[in-house]
Amino acid sequence: MSQTERIKEELGWLKVVFGISVTIDVSLIAWLVQSYASINRVILIVGFVIVSGLTVGAVLINLVVYRRLKKLETL
Repeated sequence: MSQTERIKEELGWLKVVFGISVTIDVSLIAWLVQSYASINRVILIVGFVIVSGLTVGAVLINLVVYRRLKKLETL
């Protein structure tokens, strides 16, 4: 497998992981907004921590994708 094809495969997997993480992130944000007044404070804090982690993870995946795209341009 050439390096170009390997990078394309990595980009395909990263698209899937990015899509799943953003979907979960948006769903969790929507749930937190809807349930804000009625849920336990501990669950609320844990939810915000998870949302923060998923958001940071999505940004990091995005940075990796851009690095791979630049590497693909140079090949």
